[in-house]
Amino acid sequence: MARPTLDESRIHPAVQGKVAGYHQSIVKEVMDAVAANDVVVVGMRINPNPRMACKALDAIGQPYQYLEYGSYFSEWRRRLALKMWTGWPTFPMVFVKGTLVGGYADLKKLMESGELKKLLA
Repeated sequence: MARPTLDESRIHPAVQGKVAGYHQSIVKEVMDAVAANDVVVVGMRINPNPRMACKALDAIGQPYQYLEYGSYFSEWRRRLALKMWTGWPTFPMVFVKGTLVGGYADLKKLMESGELKKLLA
């Protein structure tokens, strides 16, 4: 099911560039990491869920790239660009072989079901 997004034709030309370029440096950094690594965890300080995702991956010896962007009180505007790009509302954002698989709870389910091993094979 495709998520609804506002069609570019419904964005006034005067602001299309602002929308398209909103903190694109962070999006590019994550895109580059996702392209270069089998597993990427994108997180933020203070939030325990990114740490739990990393610990779960460490426990099975799965290498990953961890990217951290601020805390609840800093860099939220930059993180918003990632939420807009992925449509995923929370952190961590876990990518496996270039695909967003969700957050910590979703990663844990993939690990428990054995699907994570299949995705990485």
